[in-house]
Amino acid sequence: MATSIANTAWIDPRAEIDDEVEVGPFTMIGPHVKVGAGTKIMNSVTLMGHVTIGRDNTIYPHAVIGGEPQDISYAGTDTKVIVGDGNIIRENVTINRASEKEDGITSLGSNNFLMAGTHIAHDCKVGSNIIIANGSMLGGHVHVADYASISGGVAVHHYTTIGSYSFIGGLSRVLHDVPPYMLCEGSPARPRCINIVALKRNNFDAESIDALAEAHRLLYRSKVGLDAAREVLRGNDRLLPHVNNLLAFIEGQQEGRHGRGREVRRAAA
Repeated sequence: MATSIANTAWIDPRAEIDDEVEVGPFTMIGPHVKVGAGTKIMNSVTLMGHVTIGRDNTIYPHAVIGGEPQDISYAGTDTKVIVGDGNIIRENVTINRASEKEDGITSLGSNNFLMAGTHIAHDCKVGSNIIIANGSMLGGHVHVADYASISGGVAVHHYTTIGSYSFIGGLSRVLHDVPPYMLCEGSPARPRCINIVALKRNNFDAESIDALAEAHRLLYRSKVGLDAAREVLRGNDRLLPHVNNLLAFIEGQQEGRHGRGREVRRAAA
């Protein structure tokens, strides 16, 4: 199938549009944009700045990708947004290009579902197989690991890290790193239990799920401390790979400030 471009779309002749791309009416695509094969861009979408869109994405009306970072220190350099393959980007999603404070790239992986009104700020690194529900906002420099899920109306503080297979409940205020495998919610959000639904859906074995549940009990209910929890888990033969990953995440979190391991980067920026 050939590329299909609506008569009222505006595409700079320098943009690189691959085969089998659909572009709807009143969409604007700037000169430094690349779009991969099979991507469908609906009406009234804006792609601006240095933006690379992969294959087989669907971008719904009024999404804006590549706008300048909402950072008063931004000096206008040619920073980027890079989007992978197979993403669903719904209405009014905004993905800002990066500032100059890290590697100059805001990135979105593959097979993600960004629901209406999602905001991904400058310098965010969002992995793959992630769901972000309506109206949720990621502050600048947020990292979201693969298979995380964020409910609607969630606000995530700058420099926060959201671990893999975690879940954040609706309307939560996320001020601290969200450990992998945990279900967090509240204002501020706290780990309430393991995210057992995601673990089962992704074929975690029963032994790993039980070990993670024990780790949660020790760390967030008994509050015995990281080193003491590790020794108890070792004594119970519970130091499995996923548990070690959880403990390493928490150790990194504690090395940062304000419950955010990457917060040290803010001071260096």
